[in-house]
Amino acid sequence: MANDPTDVKAGDPAGVIPATVAAVSALYLGNILYAIERCAISLEGEGKAEDAVFYRGIGKLLADERGRERGVRTTP
Repeated sequence: MANDPTDVKAGDPAGVIPATVAAVSALYLGNILYAIERCAISLEGEGKAEDAVFYRGIGKLLADERGRERGVRTTP
């Protein structure tokens, strides 16, 4: 199926990308971070600020680790 978001190998005709959790997470990290932030915004709207902080913390950890992988200095 064309443009199937669950088919992570669709953009990898040579079969180079292994279908592992790490590979899929790395490939879709931007989408994951966006979804986490949308979740946090929704939680804030429900008056669950503490839960929103928790999810934003997860997003920050993921973004910081990606920065470290790429050799980019992350925020303190």
